[in-house]
Amino acid sequence: MRARYTNLARIRALDPEHDYLPIYQTMLRYEFPWDMRLGLNLAFNRSFSIPSIAALHVATGELTERTQKRIDDTGLLMYEMVLNGFDQPRGREALRRVNHIHRPYDISNDDYLYVLGCLVVIPTRWLQRYGWRPPCCHERQATYRFYRELGRRMGILNIPGSYEAFEAWFDTHDAAYLKPNDEAAAIERATRMLMLTRIPKPFARLGNCLVSAMYDVPLRRATRVAAPAWPVRAGLHLALKTRSRLQRWFGAPRTTPLFADGIKAKSYPDGYEISQLGPQRAHVPGRSGA
Repeated sequence: MRARYTNLARIRALDPEHDYLPIYQTMLRYEFPWDMRLGLNLAFNRSFSIPSIAALHVATGELTERTQKRIDDTGLLMYEMVLNGFDQPRGREALRRVNHIHRPYDISNDDYLYVLGCLVVIPTRWLQRYGWRPPCCHERQATYRFYRELGRRMGILNIPGSYEAFEAWFDTHDAAYLKPNDEAAAIERATRMLMLTRIPKPFARLGNCLVSAMYDVPLRRATRVAAPAWPVRAGLHLALKTRSRLQRWFGAPRTTPLFADGIKAKSYPDGYEISQLGPQRAHVPGRSGA
């Protein structure tokens, strides 16, 4: 049992202000690989559901017409930055690619900030509820610090000064702007397949109900997803809580890190170049020849 907390002991010996990258890497690659990836999926789903963001994505067609590639590209760019940081060559190249992809679009600072907030808050809350242990203060701080640095390098302004402040800003913005809209509903229908891949095979027949049960009420309302029956919601909650306890009591620290053999994606069975990721020529709504 004591060995289960070896990584946590190492994390607590680090300074999350300066060592945020190894802490966040440990969370993703060793401590919570399944939960972190699911939490990031939920974060992206939520970020696509704000009306102004959803409208842009529908207009470009990237999420509704080229869904698998768009999902794969987003994940690959994100994981390249997490695995390599912002100062190593592949991390720098991934960040440049992210900035290049977004440059043609007229996106408000608040929309950028909301997406960043989703990445900070949503996976952390998932871990707090369903992780085999809740994230410690060092891990919350490191998560915030990683995305604050990403935001800074993307030119995002007015990033709140702490995890707690960002969480409060996120909740206020979410309550004000996450409203029902047809574009978010269209994106959710197109991207639901990604969430379905996170459902264990024995429960595949209940996949759609379980995915809907993973969404909270505001996200279901925004994406026009019907609430699943309460036995499904209760059963999912019980199953996830049971899983967390079994992992805590009987699990062992992961010895092989996530992505040890590279980051794989369906769209690139033979590997990929970072320069390939994202649209090669952005379609900018309202601009001809863009």
